[in-house]
Amino acid sequence: MTRGRLARGYWTGFGLALAALAVAPLVLPEFWRRFATEILIWGLLAMSSDLLLGYTGIVSFGHSAFFGVGMYGTAMALLRLHPPSLALATAAGLAGAALVAAVVAYFSTRLRDIYFAITTLVFSQIFYVVIFTWTEVTGGENGLAFRLPPLALFGWTHRFTPTTLHWFVLGVVTLSYLVLRRVTQSPFGMVLQSIRENEPRTLAIGYDVKRYKVVAVMLSGLFAGLAGVLYAVQNRFAAPNFVFFDVSANVVIFNVLGGVGTLVGPVLGAAVFFLLREILSRYFTEYYLIPVGLIFTLTVIFLPQGLLGVLRRTLNQ
Repeated sequence: MTRGRLARGYWTGFGLALAALAVAPLVLPEFWRRFATEILIWGLLAMSSDLLLGYTGIVSFGHSAFFGVGMYGTAMALLRLHPPSLALATAAGLAGAALVAAVVAYFSTRLRDIYFAITTLVFSQIFYVVIFTWTEVTGGENGLAFRLPPLALFGWTHRFTPTTLHWFVLGVVTLSYLVLRRVTQSPFGMVLQSIRENEPRTLAIGYDVKRYKVVAVMLSGLFAGLAGVLYAVQNRFAAPNFVFFDVSANVVIFNVLGGVGTLVGPVLGAAVFFLLREILSRYFTEYYLIPVGLIFTLTVIFLPQGLLGVLRRTLNQ
């Protein structure tokens, strides 16, 4: 198959998937419409992690912190702004996530391999403890609930309905994907992949590896914070359990299950994970994680390139 045909096939598939997701809220029942919207948000979080795991070759367990700070920044801004502004609250959430990502990047990129992963895990737990215990500001274990104001931009105002909120999330996630795709295909992205393949050689030929890692962590944290903003807007609350490290662990599972280094694969992995969890929890109740864990283990052993890798090989045959 020629490169041109591959590109046409890719964009055709992308357009069909986008059209299907756009139509989804018009034809799905309320539960599955909400489910589809949340999958998009978790998919964005997974894509942000893939920039580090799949393209830079470093494992981060700190994405729950970026996600949670984006969520709490938005919630606290909406509760304190008079009148509340969704645009300003979104900016506050993104600014908070970017600041946290900068702090984490400064310290964690001084280390490599498992030490990097442990450092990001420590930071995520620090933010979890702060959010859980600072009750006067964060609401503690009860979290923060708020009313969603209309979106106002340049004199235009819109109050979200479930359908238009889904389209808004779909638009943000699609734009984020296109930006991340452009980043990974740019010279900057090529250097990140060089770091993944052989960090000492990348350093030897003159690239400032630490600086590239810092930028990658900050960019990844910014998009993870954007996912947190969207989740807060979708559910109209922020809760401390979304800052706990198991959220970061789930994101790694999304990547491995769907296929690392693909951006699209982690979104597919998130969809399959939550769909399996929803179906299996109806039969195994609180023990649903056992079959989910078995499926994940079998995927790692027999499908190391993830579900997207299997799909690609099937289409190329």
